[in-house]
Amino acid sequence: MHCGFVPLVDAAPLIIAHELGFAANEGVSLVLLKQPSWSALRDMLVMGHLEAAQMLSPMPIAMSLGLGGIKAQVDALMVLSVNGNVIAASNTLVERMRAQGWESDLGDAGGVSAALEKAAQGPLRFGVPFPFSMHRELVEYWLGKRGLQIEISSVPPPMMGQALTSGEIDAFCVGEPWGSRAVDTEAGELILAGRAIWAFSPEKVLAARRDWTSDNPNQVAALMRAVFHAGRWLHDPDNRVIATDILARQEYLGLPADVIERAMKGHLLAQARSLGTEVQGFLHFNVGAANFPWRSQAQWIGTNLARRYGLDLSLAVEIARGVFRSDLYRNNLGEIGVDLPGASDKQEGALSHPTAVASTRGELILQRDRFFDGAIFDPASR
Repeated sequence: MHCGFVPLVDAAPLIIAHELGFAANEGVSLVLLKQPSWSALRDMLVMGHLEAAQMLSPMPIAMSLGLGGIKAQVDALMVLSVNGNVIAASNTLVERMRAQGWESDLGDAGGVSAALEKAAQGPLRFGVPFPFSMHRELVEYWLGKRGLQIEISSVPPPMMGQALTSGEIDAFCVGEPWGSRAVDTEAGELILAGRAIWAFSPEKVLAARRDWTSDNPNQVAALMRAVFHAGRWLHDPDNRVIATDILARQEYLGLPADVIERAMKGHLLAQARSLGTEVQGFLHFNVGAANFPWRSQAQWIGTNLARRYGLDLSLAVEIARGVFRSDLYRNNLGEIGVDLPGASDKQEGALSHPTAVASTRGELILQRDRFFDGAIFDPASR
């Protein structure tokens, strides 16, 4: 089975599933193919060169809606990772922010947006890895609340630091380790952790074409089980050193292990040679129902895309909800005893602290999922 990935820390569940035998234990011969960009990965999946792929959570929805020039029915089988993004700004922009009295706090979304508003000299040019990404959704939601003018362009993750240095962009939102890499090269500074905008956002998903999903139910189930077991292994802090060493290999991320380790531990250096800051909940692979593809999260994404691109809202929501396959997750993981939530929807942003919810085993605790502005997205209110 050929599965595509982009060299990011949150490709870890796929890499670990392959390297530590979780895939082999399920009878899956998993061949991982590194892709240079999200567009290349998308095209490979559509053309049938990949059976499955790591994808940005909005990508399968956008593809199913026909956005981006390619229409294909794609399923999000499960969530691979939650959170894990950082926002960085150029040294010039950071200097202007500090001149206005800003003090660094990676958890203060409101304070950072206020500082950006004061420091901006015209529209803020933001780089994101792909037009249909959680990076863009977070930036649009966060800065849109203040009415800030932003110009968003797509920049490959490894090129983010260079784009800052050249002046092509003023800031970026990207998955680790590319924010830390930009800090190490002194291209800019980290100014916010993505989880400060939405405390529990679905970042990457395991995706497959719907025709392949329908035609290969046993392979789909085996792959989902393997990836789930890999994510649970990654959740154990004692395994982080081994995971970091594997991810650092040239065939995967090809970067120094210490840079990767920061994301795995949530220990971020906002500035080069600084002591670092602990960001609780920076990246999750398996806590609570982290892997569950909530229909409500798909609806939040679909609603945003419909409004941005002028689509029929009801139809977009219907399609988006069908992309996140909570039904397959229940069927394929429930049979191995995974604790499943009692519903496939929830009010996004409603949890201000870890909360026990109804589940098949009665042991499920959902994590804090607040939006920075306290808003709640109710899927029942369209």
